[in-house]
Amino acid sequence: MKVFPAIDMINGEVVRLLKGDYGKVTRYSLSVEEAAKGFHADGARYLHAVDLDGAKSGRPDNAESVAKIIKAAPLFVEIGGGIREEGQISRYLSSGAGRVILGTVAVTDFPFVVRMAEKYGEKIVVGVDAADGKVAISGWRNVTDIDSIEFCMKLAKAGVRTVIYTDISKDGALAGTNLDIYKKLRDIEGLKITASGGITFLDEIGALKEIGVDAVILGRALYEGRLNLREAISVAGPQE
Repeated sequence: MKVFPAIDMINGEVVRLLKGDYGKVTRYSLSVEEAAKGFHADGARYLHAVDLDGAKSGRPDNAESVAKIIKAAPLFVEIGGGIREEGQISRYLSSGAGRVILGTVAVTDFPFVVRMAEKYGEKIVVGVDAADGKVAISGWRNVTDIDSIEFCMKLAKAGVRTVIYTDISKDGALAGTNLDIYKKLRDIEGLKITASGGITFLDEIGALKEIGVDAVILGRALYEGRLNLREAISVAGPQE
């Protein structure tokens, strides 16, 4: 099971939000390059980066910081946040990103996501963020009436191969993740699941591996010392 330590960015700074609330931001003193190098030194091979400004604006507001992350360490970097045009996808992939994450646009322009999945294959993943089981968009600020599990099934049928699923109520709370939802999502045929949001304990990583999720994203628990990245990777298994 892959382990993706996370770097979330606002104005080029490393931050974490509490339950997706932009009014509850924790800023960390290290730079994006220092974060990437530190994760690599601790054994990471993958990295999850999110442009939180872009998630709201629909523009690559932290593109320079993303470029710094990619250059800082030899990591497979996935990048999300405000990617809603093919030009943005192409630029990120050309700059060295391993894959890009489409979120809001998967709801607002589903045919676009289908076309991008057909064209770029595994380099396209979709982030499904859920509040009380409903899909949230635009930096988690707007909650739709779309059932999140049904939406994941729709994505799989349309050719999307990987979904990053986040239970917003768990994200950044350091109180554990929603294991039950990943048991349900894992039953969707042909869809790889990345678990994100609230993963705080080593036994959760073991449980998610047992469930059969493809990857986990670790954020605040790493920054606040609740999880040790080397130990998390040891539980997850060899990083292929």
